[in-house]
Amino acid sequence: MSDAVALVATIRSDLKPLEARISGHAYLEALEEHGVHPDSLKVFVGQQHHLISSDLRSIALILSRQGTLLSHRFWINVLQGEAAALDALHVLAGTLGLEPSELEVFEPLPSAHAYCTFVAWLALYGSDAELAGALLINFPTWGACCRRMRKALHQKYDMAPSALAFFDLFADMPSFENEALSIVQNGLDRGIPRRLIHRAARMLQGYELMFWDAMASAARLSLKGES
Repeated sequence: MSDAVALVATIRSDLKPLEARISGHAYLEALEEHGVHPDSLKVFVGQQHHLISSDLRSIALILSRQGTLLSHRFWINVLQGEAAALDALHVLAGTLGLEPSELEVFEPLPSAHAYCTFVAWLALYGSDAELAGALLINFPTWGACCRRMRKALHQKYDMAPSALAFFDLFADMPSFENEALSIVQNGLDRGIPRRLIHRAARMLQGYELMFWDAMASAARLSLKGES
């Protein structure tokens, strides 16, 4: 897997500035200072409902398209994780006073919805190596954000740990590095260009940043560099 290891190391190095922008995001910092109104948390839940509902179908799609490849067990595990996340999200929604029927009519924000739209694009037009490589880069970043949100919502918003299981699923996610690297290596061996795997990771991480920008905008926060 030497080729895959080297490629992923290059991608991580190239995307460090983007990851730094996410980890230092104004929305996360405001949460940690109790600077986000509770009503804005409903926006987070509403957008995640659309994202995860879409990702469930996207993962099922790539499993259907490329389910004969060695990556099929990986996608089954991701699919089960997304299903568990949707259930846990509904518990969080209930804590905020939102019914599942209300989540369905929550209007998606374009910049928040871009992430799952690209996942769907990869599932339809891309390869398992591109999507697995992108998730390998993105999920640890998302997990770190969830870890911070879990802590802030418990300590600053007095939410019970039982209501925060959604964040637990991502914050405490076991590493899937070796599995994803095997999928990336298999893709390279099949002739998938390195640049496409790199591009998929860069795009998905960029859409992750757009999601947090959308959350900050909904919470009426000023982003760094803006007046």
